[in-house]
Amino acid sequence: MKEIHHLHSWDVGYHEAVALQNHLKDRLILTDTDETETVTLIAGADISYARGSRLFFAVVVVLEFPSLVPVEKASHMAEVNFPYIPGLLSFRECPPLLAAFEKLTRTPDVVLFDGHGIAHPRGIGLASHMGLILDCPAIGCAKTRLFGTHGDVPAIPGDYAPLMKDHAVIGAVLRTKKNVRPIFVSIGHRIGLSRSVDIVMKSCRGYRLPEPTRQAHLAVNELRRDYYRQSL
Repeated sequence: MKEIHHLHSWDVGYHEAVALQNHLKDRLILTDTDETETVTLIAGADISYARGSRLFFAVVVVLEFPSLVPVEKASHMAEVNFPYIPGLLSFRECPPLLAAFEKLTRTPDVVLFDGHGIAHPRGIGLASHMGLILDCPAIGCAKTRLFGTHGDVPAIPGDYAPLMKDHAVIGAVLRTKKNVRPIFVSIGHRIGLSRSVDIVMKSCRGYRLPEPTRQAHLAVNELRRDYYRQSL
């Protein structure tokens, strides 16, 4: 992985974290910065932890694109001290995820995160925060809504309803599979919404979740189960 630029300390309290979000969101690039570049490597990242535990597990899976053949996986586990506060989850999840990214030998062209991008109360969720630090195109692919409103979602896979904040579009409530609940796609950093939706759909292989985050989800939960089995 190319050099990661750590933009701030993670040893912060509530008010400092909110101030950092309000400062960093102005640095986000919400359009395609490399649309002429061919995506050959795509990554998915996810976090897992036992309820009530401070021990977090992070996994990043890198796949070739568009074949989605896995080529690399990196993981990390660490104790996290930042409390659970809705809207500030990146201050819990970013540090172990960044440690996993630092172990990669390849640099992905785009990263999908199991979390939100700008579809967030202050406009900077996990995917946006990580995208800024990694300085790469990042997409939020969340399983549930955090922020915004939307209408009915079309039934055809690939169609979506816009996720709105007032009169602004902040994401897409995307149907990835027929008769299955949609996912919430939002811009993280250095990519537009149309291209985000296109990449997510091209990363789906018959499941609700796109393959990069699905593979990361499976791997990180297996890592957590293995750790606790060995601890018995």
